[in-house]
Amino acid sequence: MLAVIRAKDYDDALAIANNTEFGLTGSVYSRDRKKLERARAEFHVGNLYFNRKCTGAMVGVHPFGGFNMSGTDSKAGGPDYLLLYLLAKTVSEKVS
Repeated sequence: MLAVIRAKDYDDALAIANNTEFGLTGSVYSRDRKKLERARAEFHVGNLYFNRKCTGAMVGVHPFGGFNMSGTDSKAGGPDYLLLYLLAKTVSEKVS
């Protein structure tokens, strides 16, 4: 199955992509470096792929995770993932 939404232009395409409750992966195909860099800055997904499919992250090599309803913003396989299993605590004591 394939779902397609027609966009008026690149601005509209980014707006459509970002106007969803999900944000796991995204993919942009373009030869225009400015469009790719704009997607890097503005496309709100956890994993962004340029000129390739948006599946196929390599476990242990390519940290994977999304935003919004598609994740916790941390990346499975990334250095911040371990923090999900820890409880941060700050302790201070006044020494007389």
